[in-house]
Amino acid sequence: MDLVLLIGLQGSGKTTFCERRFAGTHTYVSRDRLRNNRRPRRREQELIRLALTEGQSVVVDNTHPTAADRAPIIALARQHGARVIGYFFEPDLEACLERNRQRQGKACVPDVALFATVKIWEPPTIAEGFDELYLVQLSTNGDFAVTPQP
Repeated sequence: MDLVLLIGLQGSGKTTFCERRFAGTHTYVSRDRLRNNRRPRRREQELIRLALTEGQSVVVDNTHPTAADRAPIIALARQHGARVIGYFFEPDLEACLERNRQRQGKACVPDVALFATVKIWEPPTIAEGFDELYLVQLSTNGDFAVTPQP
């Protein structure tokens, strides 16, 4: 059983990557789907806990910009004996801003959200508790290059 943590700026390709790689095999959890919830972080934890309790692998699709943001999710995975796998989408602010501007409706976030995320950005490290950590780069043709990180 795995907990996959997607880590990247808004518009970095996390959701597309998730749909291509984990659809049908992992329970999908994203705070984007919890916008009307008064306590989205708590609800996110509940959904992760429920899936792991039922023995299901989970993919968590959010920005997770700091080690402090990632720590509670990693701890929850460990409590349930899940392997923790991180996919780190290399920050490219200009490309993310451009992709974000192409989004429709609520999927498009204000530019200031990306600038705020970049300001606090901390690249993940294996020492945070990941069993595996990968760097993901989006190519111009829409493919993803995935490289294991030491």
